[in-house]
Amino acid sequence: MAFFFEAVCVIRSLFSTEDFNYNTDGYEGDGAEDGKSQDGSETLPYIDESPTMSPQLCAPQGPDGETVSPTPPEGLLAGGEIEKGLEMKKLVLSGFLASEEIYINQLEALLLPMRPLKATATTSQPVLTIQQVETIFYKIQDIFEIHKEFYDSLLPNIQQWDEKVTVGHLFQKLASQLGVYKAFVDNYKVALETAEKCSQANSQFQKISENLKVKGPKGSKDCTTTVSMEALLYKPIDRVTRSTLVLHDLLKHTPKDHPDFPLLQDALRISQNFLSSINEEIDPRRTAVTTPKGEARQLVKDGFLVEVSESSRKLRHVFLFTDLLLCAKMKKTAVGRHQQYECKWYIPLADLTFQTLDDSDCCPSIHVLPEHEIEEMKIKISVLKSEIQKEKKAPKGQSRVERLRKKMNEQESWLLLHSPTIPFRVHNKHGKSYYFLLSSDYERSEWRESIQKLQKKDLQSCVLSSVELQVLTSSCFKLRTVHNIPVTSNKDDEETPGLYGFLHVIVHSAKGFKESANLYCTLEVDSFGYFVSKAKTRVFRDTSEPQWNEEFEIELEGSQYLRILCYENCYDKSMLNKDDNEIVDKIMGKGQVQMTEILVPDINLNEVCERLEQHCCVDQNQHNLSSQPQTPVLKRHSNTGAKLWGRVRSKLLRQKLDPQTVQSKNWHMDVIEMNGIKVEFSMKFTSRDLSLKRTPSKKQSGVFGVKINVVTKRERSKVPYIVRQCIEEVEKRGIDEVGIYRISGVATDIQALKTAFDTNTKDILMMLSDMDINAIAGTLKLYFRELPEPLLTDRLYPAFMEGIALSDPAAKENCMMHLLRSLPDPNLMTFLTLLEHLKRVAEKEPINKMSLHNLATVFGPTLLRPSESETTKGQQITSASDIWSHDVMAQVQVLLYYLQHPPISFAELKRNTLYFSTDV
Repeated sequence: MAFFFEAVCVIRSLFSTEDFNYNTDGYEGDGAEDGKSQDGSETLPYIDESPTMSPQLCAPQGPDGETVSPTPPEGLLAGGEIEKGLEMKKLVLSGFLASEEIYINQLEALLLPMRPLKATATTSQPVLTIQQVETIFYKIQDIFEIHKEFYDSLLPNIQQWDEKVTVGHLFQKLASQLGVYKAFVDNYKVALETAEKCSQANSQFQKISENLKVKGPKGSKDCTTTVSMEALLYKPIDRVTRSTLVLHDLLKHTPKDHPDFPLLQDALRISQNFLSSINEEIDPRRTAVTTPKGEARQLVKDGFLVEVSESSRKLRHVFLFTDLLLCAKMKKTAVGRHQQYECKWYIPLADLTFQTLDDSDCCPSIHVLPEHEIEEMKIKISVLKSEIQKEKKAPKGQSRVERLRKKMNEQESWLLLHSPTIPFRVHNKHGKSYYFLLSSDYERSEWRESIQKLQKKDLQSCVLSSVELQVLTSSCFKLRTVHNIPVTSNKDDEETPGLYGFLHVIVHSAKGFKESANLYCTLEVDSFGYFVSKAKTRVFRDTSEPQWNEEFEIELEGSQYLRILCYENCYDKSMLNKDDNEIVDKIMGKGQVQMTEILVPDINLNEVCERLEQHCCVDQNQHNLSSQPQTPVLKRHSNTGAKLWGRVRSKLLRQKLDPQTVQSKNWHMDVIEMNGIKVEFSMKFTSRDLSLKRTPSKKQSGVFGVKINVVTKRERSKVPYIVRQCIEEVEKRGIDEVGIYRISGVATDIQALKTAFDTNTKDILMMLSDMDINAIAGTLKLYFRELPEPLLTDRLYPAFMEGIALSDPAAKENCMMHLLRSLPDPNLMTFLTLLEHLKRVAEKEPINKMSLHNLATVFGPTLLRPSESETTKGQQITSASDIWSHDVMAQVQVLLYYLQHPPISFAELKRNTLYFSTDV
């Protein structure tokens, strides 16, 4: 370890700065003492792709131990911001170059024994076989050559530094060669196992592997350091993260108009995608624990899951080791004492099976909360977030912030416990079954695949003694990779806040299927700490290259990630099990993308962008969208009249969504790769403050965006034609549809219907009969959302807010009925028509799962949200979540009040007008 500090000193002396320390995290000699954490536990290096690991400016300490701000070099104090940034960029590169020299020396140390070992492999007394040598030193020579070339190219640029020097192309080339690291990582565990077996079998190789000599940097007093082969084999894995992290700092100090900026951005994107793809492979390196028999037991995966136990939900921490699955709960401990886990049960992987629908025990009965209770809790949490943001800015508000945080943590934990509904069952073939509930099919698939991958090995069943179990459970606290339940109250203030608004996603197509199948995709986004399925494409039948070209609008509530899952549709009705939300279709592939990394810079949210600059990482394999020849859209059976016209229009709209034609700067086009399958998609984001604004309109033609009195006068009707027809169609064939009005319709179909209503197409009735019912429901919601003034009017909005807040039932009744009488006749008639319709939908709640409260949650903000007024234009919203929570609860309560009220007659209301004043 002494050499490590010496190397740092050399770096500082070489480049005359104390600002940067891009170390390789690894010059630990035998007996190094910093291999212990503060609590004395052993620690191992870990590849963390989070930018929070980015090397920062070193802050020296004063004599009292306090951190002292470093004095910037003289060149940083003079000149403009650009000059300062370029000087900082040089310092970043200088520190990185020094660490690159150390890394090359480490690779050389590995290559040094490889050549003689390979040479002796063909002799009569080989130390290792050729196969063993090639396995242990796999790809080391290639990695060495890549980094030697990079070092030799970068060095002259730094030595001859000026503002015109570009290095982005060098990092871009380095990033493009990361494929060799993937091969190294895939072989990494085999290499370690082979080296360990060879050391045990051959004392000569053991001596070699424990005493590798690494040269120090030029100018170092101590020429060599002894390092083990195991430690050096880990260096390539650690190095790829260092390369990625330095790119963050380089971008931070590179002007956006500098030629390097786009090249560094591209290099960062490639590097981050690579990290995402290999992180699962590297994780076990730091999570190894030795069994009493001396065998290696590694932690492969852990996380919080909801277990159904004794007919109630329990939050558990589940640990997947290489040979068993362990379920634990956190024990309550006294203040100041270390937290500990208590094992609830474990299953050896050799004995673990996944229950099929035929052989499963009866699912435990568990109460599922109505959806409106879940939605109410989300609103409460959002309101608390707003209060916390306001208190942070208030003087002496910190104590109240802590109380609010505690309350929000309790509410988010409740939400995390009660939201999951997707079952995940595991069974011990020598014992009982265990039942979990998850919120995401993606997550369930991750657990299932991780277990099945381990089960492919030759596993032996094991029985742990009480002492062994206690030791293993105690080690879980140190080994865990997930430290806190995934709630926002556990996140640092500086972490990415997520996106609030509407995400438009076009799922274009997919390629790479080995044979034809019935294929569709689902989309998931994270919200309040867990993932929720938000949309589903049509099933494309009997094809290996589906061309969906379908657009979806997804509401985001502090979301950061978009997941895409590709399924093969199962038509075996005997396998269906709707009672427990079981998805029986086969997952063909899955992947995810971090939206905050890709979309936020396009919407000019400067404050959010600044945060994301520190916290941006993409969590899936992502590749440049290559230009592909346009594939014809799936042919459908021809028809006549409006049905044919509607399908042709829908096809034309889908062709407009082809990746070759989606070129708007607001759209981000990409490819997500999953198990050899490539799914092309595009997405764009509209922040909630923009998407919720009603647009003032003087438009007289069409129906969307036109005042309701203009439409009814033109049509000579009491209720707009579009409202009547959509309601009629929903009641005819959609009233039994699960999630009607909550499930998003395909945006393509909604736009086709919008155009048809706006142009007063004669055959609109035939179009309606041919359209998906969720598209029709979406069209009705869109009509009310795009009204230039809310249906319940801007003028009466404050009165509705005051009326719903009244405590006295009689006073509230009088006020709320009086407000209805005060509405213009077209607004009142339309509202009452919609009200009765929604009541009829709610009568089918046992089938469609849409209660009055669910419907009020969907329609309340749409019918009441006021248009932007002069009084609100100047108001600043402290955070994105404020927009979501502002008045939403009251808007929902207003509509719910009328939905729960006995039938309201237009004639009766007008008759009572004689007894009440109409002034509000």
